[in-house]
Amino acid sequence: MEALAMTEQTATATAAVLDLEDLRSTLAEIIDVDTDEVTDTADFKEDLDVDSLLALEILVALERKYRVKMEQSNLQEVRSLKATYDLLAEKLGAA
Repeated sequence: MEALAMTEQTATATAAVLDLEDLRSTLAEIIDVDTDEVTDTADFKEDLDVDSLLALEILVALERKYRVKMEQSNLQEVRSLKATYDLLAEKLGAA
């Protein structure tokens, strides 16, 4: 029972690390745009001119910052702030 409580505390602490506004700032820095351009619905490819190389750079930066393992297949999922947030939440929840 104690181990379960410890796991729940760890999961809660990890989830607290994922902050939408911090993620927005991180992505804006990587993409090299103003933070207000990284809206919840802005499509990285269509609206912010993110090419595949920059998308890969985003994945690598997110791996380092959030200490998660990203797969090449995740490149298609990193299309917007919300999609990236959801992907990270899933990865952090599974960790």
